[in-house]
Amino acid sequence: MRRYVFAGGKAILTGAASGIGEALARHLGSRGSNLVLVDRDADGLTRVARDLRSKHPGISVTTVIADLSDREGTDRTGAELASHHPDTTLLINCAGVALGGTFDQVSLPDFRWLFDINFHSAVTLTHHILPALQRNRGSHLVNVSSVYGLVAPPGQAAYASSKFALRGFTESLRAEAEAWDMGVSCIHPGGIKTAIASNARVGGQLSAAEAKKSVDNINRSLTISPSDAAEVILRGIERRKPRVLIGVSARLPDVMARIAPANYMKLLRHFVN
Repeated sequence: MRRYVFAGGKAILTGAASGIGEALARHLGSRGSNLVLVDRDADGLTRVARDLRSKHPGISVTTVIADLSDREGTDRTGAELASHHPDTTLLINCAGVALGGTFDQVSLPDFRWLFDINFHSAVTLTHHILPALQRNRGSHLVNVSSVYGLVAPPGQAAYASSKFALRGFTESLRAEAEAWDMGVSCIHPGGIKTAIASNARVGGQLSAAEAKKSVDNINRSLTISPSDAAEVILRGIERRKPRVLIGVSARLPDVMARIAPANYMKLLRHFVN
């Protein structure tokens, strides 16, 4: 399959108001992509869109405010996106949230909230927009999983479950897409310096001290800038890479999981310590 062409294409991007999503929007704009930016943060979307229109007057930038934890609302958003943007050539499902605490410390409503955003929103939007991607030859679909879609450490039962589910969904779609002129990529970022840990929900059974310790531990491992991550992702899209691992913090766990699929956490703890 030929390389993906950004200039003149149209990208729908979720989670576009901050973090990796914002960085992707900025890099896509610099490559000449027309943009449809989706997020629940209206102020953040306005800021990003204003900057992009100022720096890249030759592209179109549309903003869509949507709460992807609302299944019915996400279904409506997907239908509207498909109707209003039939020329879409790139869909990037990047929106994601975190939930702190071991499985016995988190509530089922919080678990479902995370799954609705991290997994079900990607499934729903893909279902609506896939016909346009199939119709517009040379298109590409991207789902942003995580290093925790490769390994599942303690305290991440909800997050890892959603990212493993997204990985499986993406890999199955990739096999199906062999019959279409369409690329499919699954992205596995390692430690990216975003606010996902600081903004995470906390299980109701965690004390304030436990919650702070958890956030501090995660934040110390976040060393890669969102801009650098976005550049790696877009290079992977351009080259139609099926899997994109970002940073040693993703590549090392991937190797460990292959070497010792039942005991990789012991190996990782030994390596880190």
